[in-house]
Amino acid sequence: MPETLEPTPVEAVIIGAGPVGLFQIFELGLLGINAHIIDSLAQPGGQCTELYPDKPIYDIPALPICGAQELIDRLLEQAKPFHATFHLGQEVTEVQPLPNGKILVATSLGTRLSAGAVVIAAGVGSFQPRRLTVPGVEEFEGKSVHYRVKTAADFYGRDLVICGGGDSALDWTVALCEKARSLTLVHRRAEFRAAPATVSRMRELVAAGKMQFLEGNVAAVHSERHADGTRLTGVVVQAHHGETTFQVAADQVLAFFGLHPKLGPVAEWGLELERKALKVDTEKFQTSVPGIFAIGDINHYPGKKKLILSGFHEAALTAFAIQHHLFPEKRQFLQYTTTSPIMQKRLGVAGTETH
Repeated sequence: MPETLEPTPVEAVIIGAGPVGLFQIFELGLLGINAHIIDSLAQPGGQCTELYPDKPIYDIPALPICGAQELIDRLLEQAKPFHATFHLGQEVTEVQPLPNGKILVATSLGTRLSAGAVVIAAGVGSFQPRRLTVPGVEEFEGKSVHYRVKTAADFYGRDLVICGGGDSALDWTVALCEKARSLTLVHRRAEFRAAPATVSRMRELVAAGKMQFLEGNVAAVHSERHADGTRLTGVVVQAHHGETTFQVAADQVLAFFGLHPKLGPVAEWGLELERKALKVDTEKFQTSVPGIFAIGDINHYPGKKKLILSGFHEAALTAFAIQHHLFPEKRQFLQYTTTSPIMQKRLGVAGTETH
């Protein structure tokens, strides 16, 4: 058996790099506490980046209108002075209190941290792609059936089927149409959720005979056995209206059905749950396990409102609770970024003058 690595000691671990998790970096940093932040997605931002990057948000104080991705970019910029360590593209698989009072946090990629405090800011859980639900598809997932594009060149010169009606499906349809050997877009209806300009471009490509659009759903996959394994050769598309089916040649399929939240391992960490969320108090936002806190959409308490604004408030109070948890002998003072030399030094603005 491979030797298990000793966990790296850290002050605080934040699970979830959505807007509330990113603001937690800032609030901890103001109090001189360094954070490691983990997210199952490949980039920071959570739902904001993955599901609706262009969606306008109107209820962030002092920002009358702010795009979701813009909000994430601003939060990252705000947290930059505190040099948090990011562990992205890995799911937290274990959160376990240790005999020494620390908390072990382990991930799917083998990252192991021994934390003084843990903040779970995982939104409604980790986001998993909605899968193509046809018999036998599991054999091809990751080889010829994909839920995201890692390298566009992998699809050049291929018989490509793209499923979905949102921005991802339409953007990649337009981008890959003239690079693929053949391309078929499959969507359950004739209306699309994607940007109108991209939909118009797709329809132009169909009219020019450069691709085809089928209104329906992929109902089955065809394959052939070869010496090096089973290869995908095509799909069966069930027409949306009637019993008509289409046989479409395909050696690569891209399915963009969006993401769905999964509470996942969080439910197995021995923390008290209420309404499929982590029960916390409203003083510290601590869970039923000392040293483990929960903020944002993943927590529940009387009067809870699932707003980014509420999560920011929770992050501020949690930071003070963590400071007291890590340094119980230290007397706490409420300091203000406008006047505190210590906080201004941490922010990298010490010595600046206002007029």
